Amino acid sequence: MPSTTLIWLLAGSGLCLLELFMPTAFAAFLAGISALVVAFLSQTILGKLWLQIVVWLFLSTVLVVLSRRFMTVPKRKTKIQHAIIGETLTEIPAGKPGRVLYEGNSWRARCDDETLSISPNQRVYVTGREGTTLIVMPENLLDS
Repeated sequence: MPSTTLIWLLAGSGLCLLELFMPTAFAAFLAGISALVVAFLSQTILGKLWLQIVVWLFLSTVLVVLSRRFMTVPKRKTKIQHAIIGETLTEIPAGKPGRVLYEGNSWRARCDDETLSISPNQRVYVTGREGTTLIVMPENLLDS
């Protein structure tokens, strides 16, 4: 039966190589590094297998959490960068959704000011998006 040190070395090498073929945002790589550290420690101070597993889990978790602090995740850009004009298809009652024609498609929309209602066939500015719902403001309100 192979020693636990050899198993940790193989597992660590395998996890590090796995990162090359299946990118996992460095999670597999960091788990592999943790396994290599445990392989080194298993020859010196970690004699019991359960203790080696606990140390590997702890090191993997700490490395992943620390790496997330130093990685910058690009913010998700919405396709609506600036206020763009659309047209209401239905009335948008105050605080409730309606329909807007935007870029040739009908979208669910609600007014940014929940106290305003917007009549049908009125031009609106699309100021944002929440999921599949557009946030709009009446053109006449913003132009004045």
